[in-house]
Amino acid sequence: MLQGLLQSLNSCKIVAMDKIKIACIQANTGNDLAANLLTVSAMMREAAAGGAKFVLTPEYTLMMDGSGRVMREHALPADGGEPLAQLRALAKELGVWLLLGSLTLRTEEDRIANRSFLISDSGEIVATYDKIHMFDVTLPDGKVIRESSAYRPGDKCVMAQTPWGKLGLTICYDLRFPGLFRALAQAGAQIITVPSSFQRQTGKAHWRVLLQARAIENGCYIVAPAMCGEHAGNRQTFGHSLVVNPWGEVVADGGDAPGIVFAEIDIARVAKTRGMIPSLTHDRPYSA
Repeated sequence: MLQGLLQSLNSCKIVAMDKIKIACIQANTGNDLAANLLTVSAMMREAAAGGAKFVLTPEYTLMMDGSGRVMREHALPADGGEPLAQLRALAKELGVWLLLGSLTLRTEEDRIANRSFLISDSGEIVATYDKIHMFDVTLPDGKVIRESSAYRPGDKCVMAQTPWGKLGLTICYDLRFPGLFRALAQAGAQIITVPSSFQRQTGKAHWRVLLQARAIENGCYIVAPAMCGEHAGNRQTFGHSLVVNPWGEVVADGGDAPGIVFAEIDIARVAKTRGMIPSLTHDRPYSA
């Protein structure tokens, strides 16, 4: 799993910094891609004007519909097409790093990819990550969701170097798989991103506690920009974009309405927390 984990920045100039102001965009994305692109672009400008140097968007940034068929029909070309080019250019114009929580992209097979893009402040694509774990579940009200019928799962654990430290990438349902987070943390990740469109029914019970658990277990920042509200195709998302510090404390919560959530990350807190509770070095073999 860890082979090739750290994606290099051969052409990116990295200037180290200990603290950074970030902004999570909490959106209510629909199935009008052009309108969604305008909304996200405007919110990026607002986040940058508020002083953010790292802006993060939710899963399904530019297209959200409960129908897998609709998502396939509106998937972007494999290279992200003009929408990705516009967002890269905007990141460069604003001088911010950007995590596009995910775009849905066509692949060489019938299923589409659900892919995060980490973009530098020069507009370069630094890293990409395809969601590994597929949301194949039955919700409490009996509604069945089979993400694997429309989406091709990824198979690579991804981490990248940024000016403020090493950043690990995950998406939404990956949150329920602590092994992925531990692999990233043990490889050096100081921040792990969890862009999401978490279902409202499960979010009420599980969202906050799972994010806090991943932060506590790994002594790292967890940053989770989230989708919120009602969406086409009978889909409801929970919202509550969260930023959790390495001690497990929630330092920012986006509530349940669209907006921008600002927070400061102090990367020195990661080393301090891991020094006090060095559980990442305490794994031991055991038999079942």
